[in-house]
Amino acid sequence: MYMSKHRARDWFVQFLFLAVLVSIAIGAVLQTRAGLEAQGSIAGFTFLSRSTGWDIGFSVLPFTPNDTYGRALLIGFLNTIALGVIGVVLASIVGFTIGLMRVSAHGLVRLIGTLYVECFRNVPLILQLFLYYAVLSRLPSPRNALALGEMAFASNRGFYLPWPEWQHPAIWLAFLGIGALVWAVATGRQNRLWLAVAVGGVSAAVAVFWDAPLFDVPARAGLNFKGGLRLSPELSALALAMGIYGGAYIAEVVRAGFNTVPKGVSEAGISLGMRPLPLFLKVRWPLALRAMLPTLANQYIWLIKATTLGIAIGFTDFFMVVSTSINQSGQTIELIGILMGGFLLLNFTLARLMNIGIKRMKIPGLGEAK
Repeated sequence: MYMSKHRARDWFVQFLFLAVLVSIAIGAVLQTRAGLEAQGSIAGFTFLSRSTGWDIGFSVLPFTPNDTYGRALLIGFLNTIALGVIGVVLASIVGFTIGLMRVSAHGLVRLIGTLYVECFRNVPLILQLFLYYAVLSRLPSPRNALALGEMAFASNRGFYLPWPEWQHPAIWLAFLGIGALVWAVATGRQNRLWLAVAVGGVSAAVAVFWDAPLFDVPARAGLNFKGGLRLSPELSALALAMGIYGGAYIAEVVRAGFNTVPKGVSEAGISLGMRPLPLFLKVRWPLALRAMLPTLANQYIWLIKATTLGIAIGFTDFFMVVSTSINQSGQTIELIGILMGGFLLLNFTLARLMNIGIKRMKIPGLGEAK
C-alpha cells in the first residue's frame, strides 16, 4: 500500500510539473501571436511559397530571384551540408596526418606535429578565416589564372577543378573500391583488402575500354571558365579554415587515442614476431580508433556548427539565408525555428552515425565502447 501511494504521489508531481510547462508554452505562444498581430505581422509559414526577389551567390542547385523562400532555405541547408562535408573530410585528413606525426618515433617529425598544433590551435578560427579569404580573393584574375597542367585553375573568382562524369560506371566502381579500402583499414580486417583491389582493377578496366570521358575538365572561355566544378573563394576559405583549425584539434584526439593503447599490447605483438605495419594496422589502430570515436563525434559536430562563420565573409550557408530571409520577410520566429530545426536534424544525424560506428567498434566481452 505504501509503495502504491508513493508511486501515485510521484505521478501526480510529474503531471503537475508537465502541466505547468505546457501552460507556460501556450501562454508564450499566445502572447507572441498577440504581439505580432499588434505589429501587423501574420504568423505562419505561408511566406515560404512567396518569391524572394534576391539572389544567392553560391548554390549547389540552380536558383533565381523568382524562386521561393522555401527553395532558398533548402539551398542554404544544402550549402551547409556541402561545406560541412568538405570541412570534416579536410580536417580529418589533416588531423590524422598530424596526429600520427605526434606519436612518431622520430623526434623531428614529432616536433613538426607539435608546432602545427600549437600554432593553428591557438589562433581563433575567425581570424584564420579572414586571412585565408584575403589571400584567395587576391589571386590573379581568370585571364591570368594559375593553372595546374590545364586541368585545374585558381583565380580570384575561385578554384576550377575537374568534376566526375557521374554517368560513367567506372566512377561508381572507384567509389566502391575506396569504400572497401576504408572499411578494411578502419575495421582492422586487412584480409578483406583483396576486395578493394579487385573492385579497383575492374574500375580501371572499365575506364580504359568505356568510350566516354571520366571527368568534365574546366576550360578557358573568354574572361571566365566553362565546365568542371567551381569552388567560390568564400567556400574555399571556409573549407581551408575548417580543415586547418579543426585538424589541429583532431590531431590531439588522434594522439590521445594512440596513447590509450597500453605499451604492453605492442610489446606482445612484437614478441609474437609481428612486423611494424601489421602491428599498427591490426593491433594499435583498431584499439586507438575505438578510443577516438566518442571525442571525434564531438569535434565533427562542432565543425558543422562552425559553418555559421560563413556569414562573416558572405558565404550563403543556412545561417546567412535565414538571416537574409528574416530581414526581407519579417518572419523572425518561424525562421529561427527552421534554423534550429535544421541544425538539430543535421547534428543529430551525424551523432547517430558516429554512435553506430562506436557500437560496431566495441570489443566483444568488454561491454560497450566508452
